[in-house]
Amino acid sequence: MTGCRIWGTVLLVLSISSYIANASVADERTLTNDEKRRFFETENFLYSWTGPNALARSALVERQERLQYNCEEIPGDVESKNDVSETESFRNILVDEQHELLYCYVPKVACTNWKRVLMIATGKWPGSDPLEIPADQAHSPGTFHRLSNYTQPEIERMLATYDKLIVVRHPFERLLSAYRNKLEAKHERSSKYFQTRFGKKIIKRYRHNATGESLKHGDDVTFSEFVEFVTDDSFNETRNEHWKSIYELCRPCLVNYNLVSKYESLVEDATEVLERMGVESVNFPAKPPNSEPTAKKLEKYYSTLTYKQLRKLASLYNLDLRLFDYSLEDVLGFSLA
Repeated sequence: MTGCRIWGTVLLVLSISSYIANASVADERTLTNDEKRRFFETENFLYSWTGPNALARSALVERQERLQYNCEEIPGDVESKNDVSETESFRNILVDEQHELLYCYVPKVACTNWKRVLMIATGKWPGSDPLEIPADQAHSPGTFHRLSNYTQPEIERMLATYDKLIVVRHPFERLLSAYRNKLEAKHERSSKYFQTRFGKKIIKRYRHNATGESLKHGDDVTFSEFVEFVTDDSFNETRNEHWKSIYELCRPCLVNYNLVSKYESLVEDATEVLERMGVESVNFPAKPPNSEPTAKKLEKYYSTLTYKQLRKLASLYNLDLRLFDYSLEDVLGFSLA
């Protein structure tokens, strides 16, 4: 893959050089406004490619191409790639008209910090430190416009002309993060809400001989019980956005995302995205150095699951795994035949 990336870079630079050469020998012909815009974008692209964000830019281009290829490889008509009539399917896509950016937020994939950054970039917060913004305010329903609230012609225009950002994460890691934050954590307002709304039901439905204390508080749901709940498609209430698939939330084969960031390279990708937006007033928050990443806890939790549960999870997140080039070996150390 590294060799392909290097050759892709060489070919890109050669094509840019050819474009510039052709433009310089165009005699007295005046470039149209559209040609000038494309020429300007090309020069910026070359500058950024050879600058400090070169690897991040290369990765973003490669991921966009891989996503398009993977969408084409999905057998059958999974979704119409041109149908934008169901506007409600775009409710997780936030609109930044100032920077002509669409951002599909995915819970448990740094969406709080990305919302904070966009609040500063769009003047919704007077400071420059994203971490000063309360999480509740970043998630407030009226903070951002959603693409689903626009008319169909406006949606079509934005999808065709705006940059489109999505940040993805291994679905198994994201699921564990949701469990630990929403159901395992103690004495936090957010987890208290999920324990009351979901925890009690999970224990009642999947635990034999549950104690009255557990049924009352719902704050001791095991990871195995949580997985049983998430993979139980007989109840609509299991489809909360914190563990709903990225495919369902962001429609990646319909929305042509040209900025595909990964949780593993979050800050580097964000730096490149902000540069492209022309935003210099804010830096994306780095991960706290003393925090233990969820990735290091995967074996502890997933080793408690049965083979059948793992198969059900692989089926539930099959499209996320395929579209964004994640594998089960990354988490389990083996594949499921």
